[in-house]
Amino acid sequence: MSSLIHPSAVIHPGARIAADVSIGAYAVIGEHVTIGAGSQIGPHVVIEGVTSIGAQNRIFQFASIGAAPQDKKYAGEPTRLEIGDRNTIREFCTLNTGTVQDGGVTHLGNDNWIMAYVHVAHDCMIGNNTILANNATLAGHVHLGDWVFLGGFTTIHQFCKVGAHAMTAFTAAVSQDVPPYVTAAGNRAKPAGINSEGLRRRGFSSDAIAAIKRAYKTLYRQGLSLDEARQQLAEQGQQFAEVQLLVDFIASADRGIIR
Repeated sequence: MSSLIHPSAVIHPGARIAADVSIGAYAVIGEHVTIGAGSQIGPHVVIEGVTSIGAQNRIFQFASIGAAPQDKKYAGEPTRLEIGDRNTIREFCTLNTGTVQDGGVTHLGNDNWIMAYVHVAHDCMIGNNTILANNATLAGHVHLGDWVFLGGFTTIHQFCKVGAHAMTAFTAAVSQDVPPYVTAAGNRAKPAGINSEGLRRRGFSSDAIAAIKRAYKTLYRQGLSLDEARQQLAEQGQQFAEVQLLVDFIASADRGIIR
């Protein structure tokens, strides 16, 4: 056994683990698990199911990764959990595999920061560079775009989508889709502006941020119906790709957007 693997760890012979992966005491690694180079698995972590984990991830103690979905319809089908590269998953997080009622896979992209006690349910799709603060809870089939920030104790209803660069405040309860750039707050969550400072830190130009602010006012501050707002946003989107992202998201919002 590798010197990087604690002798008390229980690892199925069928697991595929890169040579430089470290695995802590009493961790349990199942048969259909793949772990990429440079990853660190803490003590007492359980990784099971058909789970692939990329390179340079760090998973802290007591996390449960790849367990069966919490869905009564699940009947043992070989669904999957896919985790990309350079993610940090803190203590007591739970990430479940998918279901055949959806695409059969739960996906976590790259460079995400998942704080303690976060739950990612079956069939969730999480992009890159997100931050999920402590106790954020995603029901099944939730989609998060890139650079999303979820405040602590945020809860998101099943099938909801949160667009790129959006964020939620502490204890937000999200039951409809949150468009890109929008800050959602409250129970039930309502729009509360945009995160201009965050956009600046990510390299958005002053003109682009001004265009996003104008789009937000069009959507939420001018008393327009959604159809009227969409018409104006379509015109604004012709000038700024950043606004077009908002236009495209609204067109695909299956549950309607927060208003």
